[in-house]
Amino acid sequence: MANENTAGASTPKSRRNDVVAAEKEQFGGMKFGSAFFGWLTAIGLTVILSALATAIGAGVGAANTAGVDDAANKATENAQTISIVSAIVLAIILFVAYYCGGYVAGRMARFDGVKQGVAVWLWGIIIAIVLAIVAAVAGNQFNVLSTIQGAPSIPVDGSALTAGGLIGLAIAILIPLIGAILGGKAGMRFHRKVDQVGINHQAGL
Repeated sequence: MANENTAGASTPKSRRNDVVAAEKEQFGGMKFGSAFFGWLTAIGLTVILSALATAIGAGVGAANTAGVDDAANKATENAQTISIVSAIVLAIILFVAYYCGGYVAGRMARFDGVKQGVAVWLWGIIIAIVLAIVAAVAGNQFNVLSTIQGAPSIPVDGSALTAGGLIGLAIAILIPLIGAILGGKAGMRFHRKVDQVGINHQAGL
């Protein structure tokens, strides 16, 4: 017996796809309103997770106190390792935060999860550019994103023109994009499950 949810002209899955296609034609596309709330979720979670990571790092450092000379030597020896670990932690924070932001946008918009994820990312880039322009005109203290660890921001003092700065900027741009797209697709898929339940109910399944 054929699976009732396999593709076919009269299967529930086929009917769901027809309904979704009609709805998407009218209500699909990139929704910057939904994406804005997704970006707020992402930036808020970035702040929370960054503060948590900083607190954990401070706790670990306090638990491993040593003499001043020993601490200085260890800090010099482990500087590269610490930088790598910090970059990994930052990448994880940005991925999780923007995945959640993309998910919020995808759930709100219902369609085109990839586009909603890109829109969340675009909000971050647009706001970073606007704040960088304001900071260049009025002073760097107005570039508030620069105080949030990992938040995509554009420095106006040329501090990104180093190998480490460029790597950090790449992480702050690419990781959020990947996370937001995956989150947007996940948020959209939830509605496809809901649509399928409705079609199954209409079909008496």
